[in-house]
Amino acid sequence: MNTVELIRKKRNKEDLTKEEILYLINSYAKNRIPDYQFSAFLMAVYFNGMSKEETSSLTEAMLYSGKVLNLNSIPGIKIDKHSTGGVGDKTSLIIATIVAVAGVKVPMISGRGLGHSGGTLDKLEAIPGFRTDLTLSEYKRVLKKAGAVLIGQTKEIAPADKLIYALRDVTATVESIPLITGSIMSKKLAEGIDGLVLDVKTGNGAFMQKTEDAIALADSLIQTAKAFNKNVIGFVTDMNQPLGNYIGNWLEVSESIQVLRDGKKNDLTELSLILAGAMIYLGKKAKSLDEGIEEAIRILKSGKAFDKFVEIVKAQNGKTEFILHPGKYPKSKFKEVIKSNSAGYLSEVNTYELGMSAIDLGAGRKTKDDKIDPKAGIIFSYKIGGTINKGVVLAELFSDSKTGIDNAKKRILDAIKISKTKPQKLELVKTIIN
Repeated sequence: MNTVELIRKKRNKEDLTKEEILYLINSYAKNRIPDYQFSAFLMAVYFNGMSKEETSSLTEAMLYSGKVLNLNSIPGIKIDKHSTGGVGDKTSLIIATIVAVAGVKVPMISGRGLGHSGGTLDKLEAIPGFRTDLTLSEYKRVLKKAGAVLIGQTKEIAPADKLIYALRDVTATVESIPLITGSIMSKKLAEGIDGLVLDVKTGNGAFMQKTEDAIALADSLIQTAKAFNKNVIGFVTDMNQPLGNYIGNWLEVSESIQVLRDGKKNDLTELSLILAGAMIYLGKKAKSLDEGIEEAIRILKSGKAFDKFVEIVKAQNGKTEFILHPGKYPKSKFKEVIKSNSAGYLSEVNTYELGMSAIDLGAGRKTKDDKIDPKAGIIFSYKIGGTINKGVVLAELFSDSKTGIDNAKKRILDAIKISKTKPQKLELVKTIIN
């Protein structure tokens, strides 16, 4: 085949065949197509999109560029959850434990922080000793024993995706529904799952800021999952404010402990229970979504989910003393609070800016070589619609960098709006797509 002709075909809004897409993906993965040609192909897809059939073919080509795990030797139905990313979204840490207690196997291959949004791997690695780099045999062993396992993408799993994603990141082609779909689904299908729960974020802290775009992405992901005969449920959820109150890697582990052990109730708990309930339902441990949510609530109240979290941390070499006694965790050099200069209601939060503020503090990367400070982050005390009195603490900032504190403080103050009129409460779940 001729690469230039295939680029021209996609540029002219024509559909590519399965064989043509396979040729492009395999050739790039094997270094037979240079970056500049594949970049041109990515840009053609960015502007002209792909059909449902093309998207499935793209996913298949990326999926079979590496190993597809066979988990048939491990009894039980395997269900995973994927979130498109947001600020303060640490649901994976809570969900995996609840669903594992319910008897559904949870094989999770997660990612690192991207832009303003945090990554599950970075949060887990804030736990001293926790290994996210398990070999595939170790991955299977932990899954069989603990019922859940959380690792990063290995060299064997969808290697084409890793190469293509790195190129998308530097060619302004990240925000493309078919390319996002191929990237997500190739990794998820490689896990050896039977079903998938999708949490597609929308709002000012999400990659898909418009609800209609989030619904379009959810639909693309669902259609692709169904093309591979996987059971799937999609949720479009709000990201116009941080999920929970804690932003930053260890802080988010700490808040997860508060939910699992101490019974903390907020929007993080609510969404975690909904997503866990959906996974329990797909895992055939409940007859309906509502029954699945009820089972998730029962498990959380029982304390068994926290015990399971401790078990998973131990199985992946993490030091459980910090899970059992979070107060022992090292403290940041600097702490500063932001107080309200006026009274009223919290009416608006620029969630993207809060995510970037956490990066200023050291909780994320500005370049791929930056080292993350697991202690750094923000405790953001209020939710939209909350009553605010003058002088109350709106946020607490933690960092080893005084400059980071100063930069983050200015960003956060600019990101918050307080009004005299009480705003309407945000709807956490916008829609469910089954």
